[in-house]
Amino acid sequence: MTLTYRPVPATEGREAIENPPVRRRNKRVRYALTVLVFLLPSALPLAFFTIYPMFGALWASFHKWNLLAPMQWVGIDNYISLAQDPMTQRAFFNTFYYLAGYLPLVFVGGLALALALNERIKGRNILRGVYFLPVVTSWIVVALVWRWLLNPSVGIVNAMLGVFGIDGPGWWTDPAWAMPSIIIASAWKDLGFVMIILLAGLQAIPQEMYEAAKVDGAGAWRRLFNVTLPLLSPSTFFVVVISLINGFQVFDQVYAMTGGGPAGASTVVVQQIFDLTFRYGAAGEASALSWMLFVLVLGVTVVQIIGQRKWVTYA
Repeated sequence: MTLTYRPVPATEGREAIENPPVRRRNKRVRYALTVLVFLLPSALPLAFFTIYPMFGALWASFHKWNLLAPMQWVGIDNYISLAQDPMTQRAFFNTFYYLAGYLPLVFVGGLALALALNERIKGRNILRGVYFLPVVTSWIVVALVWRWLLNPSVGIVNAMLGVFGIDGPGWWTDPAWAMPSIIIASAWKDLGFVMIILLAGLQAIPQEMYEAAKVDGAGAWRRLFNVTLPLLSPSTFFVVVISLINGFQVFDQVYAMTGGGPAGASTVVVQQIFDLTFRYGAAGEASALSWMLFVLVLGVTVVQIIGQRKWVTYA
């Protein structure tokens, strides 16, 4: 066997050695493929069960459809009819009513618990677990318990009010008190979640900041408003965004406690979507309403993200 020598052109050797952009590009491609392989187990379910249904609902929103018969193209008629529908307008009003009562209550209550359980008190770890327990409890269980507690006839709440000579309201049976009943139950369940997030934020604040404030003569209230709340603003921002998104999608407690009643007093947007789909067979209008809600939530979230530059302090 005869070995022959073929010299490698100098240009090929230099290109392999002296072309770092090619090597960097190949490295980036390999890295992207590696990341893709690791993301596939979660990306595929996300694509099939979230992204695809979203755009499927968008397509259905331009049709008249009862889930059984073939779709009939109607364009934007579903959106126009929903915008003019008094029931849909009332559902949006009730949703904003819920948010106006729920968000301040759950934030102030969660902040108070976080501040209290951040102190060195006896049994604080047990108390943290007790207050967080409702968060991991099923919404149906919580709703049924509060439905019983707020029962106008045999509920404990009205019985306790009667001890003080107060006639308790009709709660979830009264159109004027149905939404406050849901707000109270929702805030009670979510207090633990807000407490844990804000407690983590409190523990991340350097103690030197409080010591410096004390040296300057700041009292407890001034330390709260000038040190704690500004440095707690990243956690506050997260809590507000998550609570607003969840609040716009409120449904479980409404369905279990009032079913949207009495007389539509507690019907919210997601309840309206449910009714349009499964009670009235108007899946096209329900899809349009779901996209109206999505755009609203997206818009509110974008406004918060833009606005957080002015009030969130990242130390």
